[in-house]
Amino acid sequence: MSEKLRVGILGATGMVGQRFISLLENHPWFEVVTVAASPRSAGKTYEEAVGGRWKMDTPMPEAVKKLVVMNVNEVEKVAETVDFVFSAVDMSKDEIKAIEEAYAKTETPVVSNNSAHRWTPDVPMVIPEINPEHFEVIKYQKERLGTKRGFIAVKPNCSIQSYAPALTAWKEFEPYEVVATTYQAISGAGKTFKDWPEMEHNIIPYIGGEEEKSEKEPLRIWGKVEDGVIVPAKEPVITCQCVRVPILNGHTAAAFVKFRKKPTKEQLVKALVEFKGVPQELNLPSAPKQFIQYLEEDNRPQVTEDVNFENGMGVSIGRLREDTVYDWKFIGLSHNTVRGAAGGAVLCAETLKAQGYIQAK
Repeated sequence: MSEKLRVGILGATGMVGQRFISLLENHPWFEVVTVAASPRSAGKTYEEAVGGRWKMDTPMPEAVKKLVVMNVNEVEKVAETVDFVFSAVDMSKDEIKAIEEAYAKTETPVVSNNSAHRWTPDVPMVIPEINPEHFEVIKYQKERLGTKRGFIAVKPNCSIQSYAPALTAWKEFEPYEVVATTYQAISGAGKTFKDWPEMEHNIIPYIGGEEEKSEKEPLRIWGKVEDGVIVPAKEPVITCQCVRVPILNGHTAAAFVKFRKKPTKEQLVKALVEFKGVPQELNLPSAPKQFIQYLEEDNRPQVTEDVNFENGMGVSIGRLREDTVYDWKFIGLSHNTVRGAAGGAVLCAETLKAQGYIQAK
């Protein structure tokens, strides 16, 4: 591809914005040309605006250091510099909804990491290996917005990526009831231990809004497009508890599943490791070659060993065993700011580009 698409990052100074910038360094299709943030950062260089708050473990890419931060609220001005934007703005839900629609109406596609539009009926919420067909609703969304190329697409919550892919791989066995507990890293709150020292040696048994998202979002992902909107699936019914744990990166889930068709362990493992989707078929730049790995050792997956599997874009499953109350139980692990946030959005954008939804303006 000769010309890279010009990308803007909305909310570029926050943790997910930083993750977008580090993931897009040397991307074969996309180039970050614009960084936008709150008015207090506008006018500074990106390096000045972030200051000592760079939270990635790799250095800030040279290419963005001298970019002058634009005011995210100056929608027209930002939009005319880019082909599409990634959104990671830190605002209220209503403000996010309004600003993302405003960008879409400038004929700028928006690929969002935010939760604000996850339940807008004609906005696709996609894990590209699982439900890329939901991008079909974009044409109905464009009719509503009155746009030709502008639209919004979102990725789901980071917490579900450690168990929803496994349940999807096992669809043929008809899972109908799931209990899950997630153990979630502090970077999911945009924090490091330096910002949040009280999380060291601590567990907090509550993350606002997370349990509702964890129970309901998988059903929307498994839903169908009907009459221009996404109708959620009815099952499996999921009940969830979400716990904040003293880990920097990596969300772990302990899940219990009931199946209508009783599978063997061999069938379940085979379904996991063979599961792939459009990103693997199209060999997209950020796609993991192996989407789900199964680990036989009793003490895996572990954050320290497995969180960066497939550059953080793969999912690790282990400890699959029969249960006395449910049919099977397992442990899942995913990288919450790569697969669960910015990386998942980048893979969505690659899928949208490959399918012709995002093009140069």
